[in-house]
Amino acid sequence: MLDVLRYWLDIGVDGFRVDALWALIEDDRLRDNPRNPDWRPGKPESARQLHLYNGDRPEVHEAVAEMRQILDAYPDRVLIVELYLPFDRLALYYGQEARGAHLPFNFHLISADWRAESLVKLIKDYEASLPPGGWPNWVLGNHDKRRVASRLGESKARLAAMALMTLRGTPTLYCGDELAIPDGLIPPDQAQDPVERREPGEGRDPARTPMAWDASANAGFTTEKPWLPLHPDWARRNVAAMRKDPASILNLHRQLIAFRRERKALRIGDYKSIGFKDGCLMFERALQGEPPITVALNLSDAPTRLSLRSGGRILLSSFLDRDGERVVGDLKLRPLEGVAVAPTR
Repeated sequence: MLDVLRYWLDIGVDGFRVDALWALIEDDRLRDNPRNPDWRPGKPESARQLHLYNGDRPEVHEAVAEMRQILDAYPDRVLIVELYLPFDRLALYYGQEARGAHLPFNFHLISADWRAESLVKLIKDYEASLPPGGWPNWVLGNHDKRRVASRLGESKARLAAMALMTLRGTPTLYCGDELAIPDGLIPPDQAQDPVERREPGEGRDPARTPMAWDASANAGFTTEKPWLPLHPDWARRNVAAMRKDPASILNLHRQLIAFRRERKALRIGDYKSIGFKDGCLMFERALQGEPPITVALNLSDAPTRLSLRSGGRILLSSFLDRDGERVVGDLKLRPLEGVAVAPTR
């Protein structure tokens, strides 16, 4: 397998995302997993067992260190590993002296309680778990879980995108979430996921529908019949249509990416929590030599006012309609609106 890595690195790939790494190695004595006493009918079959002997084995860390050693022989390559683990166990995959994975995937935003007080604690706990030299990362969606637009709704999905692109660390965006594609509707006879075939209702196909590029046949994704059916509103929720709408969630993502590229404080600056108030999450990103950026996300369904220590100027709103607006006194936020504010020079 290490030769496989070398083969692709010699070709010039930028790195690897290793799937289900926690299950790479099983117990060398081939012991059976104990039964899960909390399992009940209706829960996933995989949860019948406590994965003591075939998941997150200590030997996995040795394999990760070997992979990292291979990548370190090539400049500017990255090793990303897929893990669903609590923060304390996730942090171990950075390896001793940060010689493990560059980015052990942090999926906790996917299952997060999207209330301000819960997110403040989640971010604090994750930051505190990072080992010296460990660089954070955040993931909002993936091919295994419900899409963010179906989990949160489109308005809150805008706030989630703003959080993803302004928190400290590397953001990972799942294809289609920039359009707020909802979970697909998959008729039973079109299910492809083996999990769905074994356990109806547990499959991952709804999050795996094709990317919609335009309103042509099959949304411009393919000239043949796609593997899975398109999402229901693909004729209007596609890249070509949403590019034309200046306020679309697609253009919000484009502006967030550009904003992050322009502001070094967002890319590598420090994170400082300002806490939460009236359903709003607030934090600051700062880097010496640059003006700090305050991010305020109103996760409630009510308008609110926040007091800033000084005046400022809105750099970006999740609704894309307040760029450059001056803030004097209180910062007013509409329901489910997020803004980034910089002090007035």
